[in-house]
Amino acid sequence: MTFIRTRLCFLSLMMLFGGGVAGAADLPPPAPLSQPVPSSAWTFRFTPYGWLTALNGNQTVKGRTVKVDASFIDIVDATLGEGGTLIALMGDLEARNGRFALFADVVWSKIGVDHSGARTRSAAPGIVGAVGAAADVKVSMGIIEAGAAYEVARFGSVSFDVLAGARYWYQRANLSFDLATTVDIGDLSFGRNVAIARSGTVDWLDGFAGARLRVAVAPGQELFLRGDIGGGGSKFSWQGIAAYGFDFAEKNGVTYSGVIGYRALYVDYSQGEGRRRYAFDMLQHGPVVGLSLRF
Repeated sequence: MTFIRTRLCFLSLMMLFGGGVAGAADLPPPAPLSQPVPSSAWTFRFTPYGWLTALNGNQTVKGRTVKVDASFIDIVDATLGEGGTLIALMGDLEARNGRFALFADVVWSKIGVDHSGARTRSAAPGIVGAVGAAADVKVSMGIIEAGAAYEVARFGSVSFDVLAGARYWYQRANLSFDLATTVDIGDLSFGRNVAIARSGTVDWLDGFAGARLRVAVAPGQELFLRGDIGGGGSKFSWQGIAAYGFDFAEKNGVTYSGVIGYRALYVDYSQGEGRRRYAFDMLQHGPVVGLSLRF
């Protein structure tokens, strides 16, 4: 009897473990360790930066147009040399979740260009006589950009995004002309022996679409290329950015990176006719230097 009980117990254990092994074989195999796991977590990058802007183009206020050709050094000298303050507030923010990203960029500046970088060009129809050989330009300008990007392709260390959004422009501009050579000044104001054309507040909104390329050139180093075109409020605008970022520190979950690059932004905007005409047909361009915080 003892032998029979022993055989029955042995057979029961075999059936139990045999059934368990068969059941495990029906389960799906675990995913390979090399397979990427989709992430649903948001990551953020904030980049305060300086844009050493040069201006090339035409500025029109109250029908008077001056040609502007000023480097960043010219702008600093004209702005600070006149006792003004060179104000600049610039920052970029991006939030990313997998292939999808939201971004925003803010530029606020208050700059001046003196007669060495600004030359009288023309006057609108209905304005009689010269508007002065010497001219100074002062512009307060804000640019707010917001949009979304989506990664459509990835080839190894290279990622390709498409993007779209809107760009809001705010401006106030003053043109100052030498009174000695200014003939038609009936609609201008005066100060310090100059006639001043004041624009008041001007603003408009452009839509844009474009693409960008992100290349991981080495661990902690990335090359960034972006281009977009737009319009709507303006006749036409375009932008090109090339930048290089490199991680140099990490602390408390925040990665710090240096950013250097070059940015060019062009817009052709106009409104009104005759003495009411305002136009900003300008290329702003120059080096970009920033500090990026990623978390």
